[in-house]
Amino acid sequence: MTFELPPLPYDKTALEPHMSAQTFDFHHGKHHNTYVVNLNNLLKDSPLSGKALEEIVLEAWKTGNTPVFNNAAQVWNHTFFWHCMKPNGGGAPVGIIAEKITAAFGSYEKFREDFKAAAIGQFGSGWAWLVLDGGALKIVKTPNAETPMVHGQNALLTVDVWEHAYYLDFQNRRPDFVDTFLNHLVNWEFVNANLARSC
Repeated sequence: MTFELPPLPYDKTALEPHMSAQTFDFHHGKHHNTYVVNLNNLLKDSPLSGKALEEIVLEAWKTGNTPVFNNAAQVWNHTFFWHCMKPNGGGAPVGIIAEKITAAFGSYEKFREDFKAAAIGQFGSGWAWLVLDGGALKIVKTPNAETPMVHGQNALLTVDVWEHAYYLDFQNRRPDFVDTFLNHLVNWEFVNANLARSC
């Protein structure tokens, strides 16, 4: 199986002014695509060739195959991240996830505070996630390419805090990027769909 760069779920201008087409040109068109190309090259003549992406991520993590893991996980993480956003998104959650967030964190405001703290507090490159872990909602952060599935957690929402995710639009202002993500971009329908699949 040869992996291909998945298309964005919206036009690259659709999230402006919050995320620019230029950011997508680099982040999706170059960074994400490089992970796809690298993964295909690494899988040539590999016993992992032909397996599904999630299987490759888990097997590479288990066996310590760092080059394959890093590229496979970043293909998965980025594909997931694009779907975590939508035009006119963000703000308070809707649907069953709203009830689950209130039950787990006390309020959306508390969730927002904790999620932002995780995203800002991730030193260097990485991700902040809302996950379902053993039936409980949790906020976790992971470095580099690490992804919740390797810890038995189901990802519901993520924000990419590698600098290439926001530097063209926000320079070094990661807190402003995370605020923008939460206020204007989160796709709560996608989060609800992930929750439904995970329960």
